[in-house]
Amino acid sequence: MKKLIVLALFVVLVNHIFGQSPWEKGKLIISENGRYLQHENGTPFFWQGDTGWLLFQRLNRAEVKQYFENRKEKGFNVIQSIFFQFYSDKNAYGHAPFEPRDITRPIITPGKDPNDTVQYDYWDHVEYIIDMAAKNGIYMAIVPTWRDMINKDDEMTAQKAESFVAHLANYFKDKPNIIWINGGSSNAEIKTEIWDKMGATIKKNAPNHLVAFHPFGRMQSSSWFQNAQWLDVNMFASGHRTYEQDNSAKKYGEDNWRYVIEDLSKTPVKPTLDGEPSYEDLPQGLHDPMKPYWTASDVRRYAYWSVFAGSCGHVYGQNTVRQIHIAGVNKAESGAKLSFFEALDSPGSFQMQHVKNLVLSRPYFERVNDQSVVAGDAGEKYDRVLVARGNDYLMAYTYTGREFTIQMGKISGEKLNAWWYDTRTGEAYKIGEFENKGAVKFDPPGVKYNGNDWVLVLDNSTKGFSAPGKVIY
Repeated sequence: MKKLIVLALFVVLVNHIFGQSPWEKGKLIISENGRYLQHENGTPFFWQGDTGWLLFQRLNRAEVKQYFENRKEKGFNVIQSIFFQFYSDKNAYGHAPFEPRDITRPIITPGKDPNDTVQYDYWDHVEYIIDMAAKNGIYMAIVPTWRDMINKDDEMTAQKAESFVAHLANYFKDKPNIIWINGGSSNAEIKTEIWDKMGATIKKNAPNHLVAFHPFGRMQSSSWFQNAQWLDVNMFASGHRTYEQDNSAKKYGEDNWRYVIEDLSKTPVKPTLDGEPSYEDLPQGLHDPMKPYWTASDVRRYAYWSVFAGSCGHVYGQNTVRQIHIAGVNKAESGAKLSFFEALDSPGSFQMQHVKNLVLSRPYFERVNDQSVVAGDAGEKYDRVLVARGNDYLMAYTYTGREFTIQMGKISGEKLNAWWYDTRTGEAYKIGEFENKGAVKFDPPGVKYNGNDWVLVLDNSTKGFSAPGKVIY
């Protein structure tokens, strides 16, 4: 008994020293202004996502541990994965989740001995992954199934889909670190009623979990489900095409910030984020490896553009990691050149945490997009300057490092402290104090080129803000 008491005290001490798990601040809810996510105790939650679509199918338990430890170190707090994509799906141990071609009949065996790979099943392995994510302070954003299972299966009915997601949501409803993503790269104009039924069923069976919808490329969930009570968080998918390759009706091209502005103009107001921007180390256009590949600077641009437009977070993806390609084990798709554990340390993966740290270093819920801050032309395409501001601060992002002019007087204070924030390193460099009036021209460090991206941060000098990037929450 004394040993148990000592162990319990040790656990309490460790938690005190190393901090709480995020969900110990309360479950995730929508902020009062409808635009952002927070915990029940009021702490902001910025969705810094990584894409590991085939995590449940391709990694064994030792590899899962290594993956989550890597992502925790880089500041990721959400991992997006597909529970079940095809009827042929099995996990790394050869276990299938359902009886052949019947998603209403799960294969569940008794026992969860971690040393017995025969006894535990697909569901046990998913539970292990969710729990390992929890140990690393990470949420699992689980897509029940991909679009083909619903849209292209003539035998799929609303009743089957409802039975499938009801069991899935109910099975994991008590896990505190789950977010549900309905859809799976779906054009929901096809079988809208089934997708709607699935969303409502998930929410009914797991009411304490947030629910989003992941649409097909260059589409947005708000087009179909803005008024659906089950939809908590909007998603759009801006990748993976260039301006020239985009053949969608809106032709936003790489301007993912346009989706944010459009989503936030709708009522009721709901948080939104880019659930699938272009992935690092992926060919432009997705499939042709002869095309140029998206780089770390591209994924930074997508992140800052969408966040400064008002998104509630951002999702990063790396081509190898998103498909969990392991050389010699499974086939590389879409021109993936690296193997999984090498790709985990691609440059962009280190840099995603800097945008989260930046917005969390200033009053979070005040943040709005305000392009009136830019005096003159805010620019088009890569020259676009995106501005986010609160009452006492503003942030202006330039992808090309071009000179731009700020109209002062848009935030409080007679004098403003000015900083350049390096998106590659997360370091801030103070450049002086300025009168908060008139129009002031700012010239970022270095010469102008695509990828010389910087954030100008201006603060009311009387507010005592720390350097940009020093999280205050």
